[in-house]
Formats: sequence, C-alpha cells, structure tokens
Amino acid sequence: MSNQRETIDSELAAWITQQRVFFVATAPLSPDGHINTSPKKGDSFRILGPLEVAYQDYTGSGAETAAHLRENGRIVILFCALDGPPKIVRLHGHGTVVTSSDEKFPELAARFPANPGTRAIVHVVVNRVSDSCGWSVPLFDFRGHRDALDRWAANKGPEELETYRAANNVKSIDGLPAFDRNA
Repeated sequence: MSNQRETIDSELAAWITQQRVFFVATAPLSPDGHINTSPKKGDSFRILGPLEVAYQDYTGSGAETAAHLRENGRIVILFCALDGPPKIVRLHGHGTVVTSSDEKFPELAARFPANPGTRAIVHVVVNRVSDSCGWSVPLFDFRGHRDALDRWAANKGPEELETYRAANNVKSIDGLPAFDRNA
C-alpha cells in the first residue's frame, strides 16, 4: 500500500533528483484509445515547487503524451529506485504542454540544459504525491545516458526538426491533436 504525502518535501526532492530515469503515463478519454507510458532521462526533470514540476519533452517518433494532455490533462510521473534502497514515487497531476510559442516557455526552458531536440516543456500541477516500498523493482547498474537522440536532433537542425514534427508529431496514434505545425 502506498503512503500519501502532502507535498514534495526537501527529502523527497533530493531523492527524485538522484534518479536517472522516470516514466510518464497518460491516457485518452476514449476507452478504445491507447494508454501511453514513456521513459525519460532524469536530468530533464525539475521540481518547481512543493506541488509543481516540469520536464523537457524531446522530439520523438510519437506525440501521445502531448495529445492526451491537450485532451484531458491527466498524467502520472513514476520514479523507482534502480539502485540503493528500494522506493517508488508517483506524482499524479494535471499537465499542460508548453511550446516555444507560449509566453511561459522561455522561463521554464531556462531551468533545463539546452537541447536541440526540445519540442516542449511539460508543466504539471501535482494533486497527489505517494510513495511505496519498491521491493519488487530489480537492481540495475547505470552505465550512462544514451546520446543518439541528442545527436540526431543536432544533425537535423531547426528547419529539418520542424519538418519532422509536422510529419510525425501532429496527431497521436488515435488521431488526437498533439503538436501543431508551429509547436
């Protein structure tokens, strides 16, 4: 059973900051739609306040998270200890997709390392913080972050990335709107 917390306190924030990977899950409203879970690298996550977080969203082959957030805003972010003492943390909340055309983008983007593949910042107002034991999560040895996506985005450049996003990130696999051509 999980333990609900009032906020992301300093102890929990320190633990979250040490995690090298996290997972994001969203779902459309339609029961026929596809649920999505995506792994993300740890340095793309920031705690903005006791019940406010954000992460850098990179250009990818799909846009499920953005489409689901635009439709209903529901999101859960999961962290699990892959080394050290076992622990799982879930942050449930309401997310919004902040693109470069949004006036909030420069302020949020300044909190993250520059990355040529950044297509948006996902901002989340957290409404439930919980942790659980994580005893069933296996131990893994971290060898490093992959850099293939960063190299791919850098090689494409801004114009080719825009073309790629227009071809691959406009709609979800269920046909929901995700990113428009200017996002």
